[in-house]
Amino acid sequence: MRSTTAVIAGVGTIFLLLCATSAAATPDACTLLTQKQVSDVLGVQVGPGEHLMPNNTAMCVWTELGHKTTGNRKVVLSLYTQIGSRSPVDRFNTAKTPINGIEKTPVSGVGDEAFYSTAPGLETLLVVRKGNTPFHIDVHGFPAEQLKEKEKILAADIVAKL
Repeated sequence: MRSTTAVIAGVGTIFLLLCATSAAATPDACTLLTQKQVSDVLGVQVGPGEHLMPNNTAMCVWTELGHKTTGNRKVVLSLYTQIGSRSPVDRFNTAKTPINGIEKTPVSGVGDEAFYSTAPGLETLLVVRKGNTPFHIDVHGFPAEQLKEKEKILAADIVAKL
């Protein structure tokens, strides 16, 4: 009886450690960029990072102060998380798979692997993988070439913290 209790306690402890490790693997997106970093890159004052959904710390948005409407200058950061049996890296690999009509352009100098993804009629976003932590960053409110430059600068800042 005593050994059965010890085994159950040991298995329970391992399970809790695995859960804690899994939860800790995805950082809070709002901690990966500062308000100043985003303001400096966009050239406008932004508010502090805010989670798009209350219980989802994998997504964060920094919005130009005084402009909470569509079309404003803002940055959206989305960390890839586990969905069912699909790991964040699996989701990254799916995202880089060619799809008709969506242009995927490799980017060097950011993370372990990166590419710009551009769909017709939508703004370009930068998708990056650093180790087992993929993310995409989406800058809004600038011409296409400026978007790419700003996304790359912010992605480098994020990679430095991962």
